[in-house]
Amino acid sequence: MQAVILAAGEGKRLRPLTHAMPKAMVPVANRPILEHIIRALEKNGIREIIVVVGYKKEHVIRHLNALDIPVRVVVQEKQLGTAHALACAAPLITGDFLLLPGDNYVDTASIARIMREKNAVLTWEHPHPSNFGVLVIRDGTVREVIEKPQEAPGFTVSTGIFSLDPSFLQYLDETEIPDAVNRMIRAGTPLTAVAAADWQDAVYPWDLLKLNAALLRDVRQERAGRSGPGVVIRGRVSIGKGTTIGPNTTIIGPVVIGDDCDIGANCVITSETSIGARARVEPFTMIGQSVILDDVSIGSHSRIVEAVVGTGSHLGDHATTFPTKTIFSIEREMIGAKFGAIIGDHTRSAPFCIFRNCIVGNEVVIDDGKTIYGEVPDGAKLL
Repeated sequence: MQAVILAAGEGKRLRPLTHAMPKAMVPVANRPILEHIIRALEKNGIREIIVVVGYKKEHVIRHLNALDIPVRVVVQEKQLGTAHALACAAPLITGDFLLLPGDNYVDTASIARIMREKNAVLTWEHPHPSNFGVLVIRDGTVREVIEKPQEAPGFTVSTGIFSLDPSFLQYLDETEIPDAVNRMIRAGTPLTAVAAADWQDAVYPWDLLKLNAALLRDVRQERAGRSGPGVVIRGRVSIGKGTTIGPNTTIIGPVVIGDDCDIGANCVITSETSIGARARVEPFTMIGQSVILDDVSIGSHSRIVEAVVGTGSHLGDHATTFPTKTIFSIEREMIGAKFGAIIGDHTRSAPFCIFRNCIVGNEVVIDDGKTIYGEVPDGAKLL
């Protein structure tokens, strides 16, 4: 069986984290979302994988070339919708295939379920169905896909993962996959609903925290690097090569720490945290339930919880993230969310800053002692 992964989109609602990379390449548990999907396919014996790339395609192609599994790449030169993206891959499709978005996580068991069905969609019960394609189902068969309705008729949504035969390709003159699916249903081809075992989508940047926690449940316990005296490590913890853990630091898994990191003395890193490569954490700092990307530095005596910190950012000494609930405007939608901070790439803050349920853009400069809340645009200077 073939698999086609659509990874051409930008992921605007995930800004500022998709400013320099497509959504499919955002690291979660220290691997791009796209790679987690490819590994789940590989575990089900699917090795003929086609990936459609577009936005910031160089990042995706470079990563795919470094994998130990061959992947065929198709370029969607202009982002003209998901149906057009699949049409770009159509010449390579030779039989029944799985269709998957490249920016959602799906587990191995769910793929095994849908592989057994012909013309089927993987479904999920979601508390906020209006963000997705809502399914109208009768007797186990999908009658209609209603894309992002203001008033959803139910809570069962499409994961965007389908098992299809090549006849589906005739409906791709539509803009989006849900429209093509509705045409197929109206033409008389039944579509079976198959419940997923586990599926996670990061619609908004704070959703990465939940997705990271889910993926860390399966972290492999690997202990490379060097640990100083008095270090306490409990639970499932992966520590990369060249990483140094300072004296008297405590790490409580599940946690993954990348290669060549420097974790200072007397730090505490608690569960559901991933720290990327070459990160530096100064002494007496606590990090928990957070996603710290590559080349981040965090000053001493800081408390970083429920936060995503973008590539190359620096938080000064005594930085604090303060989780509270706020309403944000994302792509003209009013969304309520509770988290500590979302901080873009290459942002720098001086000491004694408090990040209070905020979204801070890329390349922002923040002077000392500031309390940040709400949204801060790219390139802002808070002096």
